[in-house]
Amino acid sequence: MVKIIGVKVSENKDGTEFISLKLQGGAEAVQSLQTGKFYLTARSCYISCTFTQAEAEGFIGSELPGKVVRVNSDAYQYTIKETGEVISLSHRYEFIPETKAERRVRENAAI
Repeated sequence: MVKIIGVKVSENKDGTEFISLKLQGGAEAVQSLQTGKFYLTARSCYISCTFTQAEAEGFIGSELPGKVVRVNSDAYQYTIKETGEVISLSHRYEFIPETKAERRVRENAAI
């Protein structure tokens, strides 16, 4: 399950505004490449929607069946807001909805 945790208003190339929902997956343990220690994080991504800003904000706190997964992408530069450091990344995160088959398995496991 993922949770809707925010709303973002953006502009496309022709200046038209559109709304995106910020989705966040569950907490997961990740091992640091630098220290070898584990820390908790949660993957997040944005997904566009057809809602107005007010409608979208009404969904904050709701959950959707699915997960946020890491996918490979063309390399790009990213600036870390807190430090100003520019890093090169070659991945992004996307929402993948839960399939009907996965939902059945999950529901049967809960019985």
